[in-house]
Amino acid sequence: MLDERRMAFPPTARAEVDRLAEGDTLLVYATRGAFGNPTRDRGRVIARAVVASPVVALDEPVVFGERSFPRGCELRIEALAPWGSGVELQPLVERLEAFPDARSWSVRLRRPLLRLPAGDAELLTRALEPLAGDPAEHLDGYRARARRISGRG
Repeated sequence: MLDERRMAFPPTARAEVDRLAEGDTLLVYATRGAFGNPTRDRGRVIARAVVASPVVALDEPVVFGERSFPRGCELRIEALAPWGSGVELQPLVERLEAFPDARSWSVRLRRPLLRLPAGDAELLTRALEPLAGDPAEHLDGYRARARRISGRG
């Protein structure tokens, strides 16, 4: 997603995906597994992006493992935290309206998009701002991690 600057979505009809429009701001969340050690690492908001095209059917679906993602849109990544950093979400859950039940907050993230109330988006954006910078300055850390996982480096 960061390298390709696009987002792909599953085939099932989802209202939140259908409502996505050019110019919408997205906060990008990376699960704890993305950082390599799910027992030690924490899920984090790592980037701020803007939707740069409508969501459309892709000529070639994006495939991860056995899952296919036939719809997608272009993104403009505006800010990216350095590899391994970002805003840890779990400590903020009780302050965020998007997670009415703090005990099962992570379940709400198992969907393509989670619409955040304005106050939640503002809190997370403010927290990300001092950590994130020019994506070009931080993208190599994510690329290096991807190469290690794929065995290409």
